[in-house]
Amino acid sequence: MKVLLDTCVIYPTVMREMLLGVARAGAFTPLWSARILEEWARAARKLGPTGEPQARAEIALTRAAWLTAEVTWKPSLEARLWLPDAADIHVLAAAIAGSADIIVTMNAKDFPRQILAEEGLSRVDPDGFLHGIWQAQPDLVSPVASKVHAEAERLSGKEWDMRALLKKARLPRLAKALG
Repeated sequence: MKVLLDTCVIYPTVMREMLLGVARAGAFTPLWSARILEEWARAARKLGPTGEPQARAEIALTRAAWLTAEVTWKPSLEARLWLPDAADIHVLAAAIAGSADIIVTMNAKDFPRQILAEEGLSRVDPDGFLHGIWQAQPDLVSPVASKVHAEAERLSGKEWDMRALLKKARLPRLAKALG
C-alpha cells in the first residue's frame, strides 16, 4: 500500500517517527513531494533559530532513508485538479503521481472524500491510520512505539508516560491502545 504523507503529519516529530517507523517495519510505502518537505522545513521556523536548520538535516536523512518516496509530476496534473483550498492541490497531485492509495492528513475538510474517490484515493487521519495498523498487526506497531518513546525520553531528558506522549502527539486512539 502506498501512502502520501501530508506536511501536517510529517512535521510533528513523534507523529512522523511513528508513521515512518511503521513504514520501515513494512506496513506501507510512504510518499511525499519536495514541496511537502519544504513546508516541513518552513514550519520548523516556529521553533526558533535552530528549528529550520534542524528540520533540513532531518529532511536530508529522511530522503536518504527513503530514496523512492519523493514523487514529481507535470504541471498539467495540478491544472486539472480542484480542492476547497487551492494550496493543497500539490498534495493531491503528489498522491496521484505516486499512485498512492491513501493520503494521511489531519486536514480532512480540505480533502473531500468524493473528490479523492474520483482519483481512486481515500484519506485518513494519522491516529486512525496507525490505530488500524495496530489492530491488524499489534506486534509490528508496539516495538515502533517503544523505540519512539525511548527516543523522546532521551531527547527531552525526562520520563514520558507512553500514553501521555502519544496523546500529546495527537494520537489518542493509538495511545489508549498502547497505554
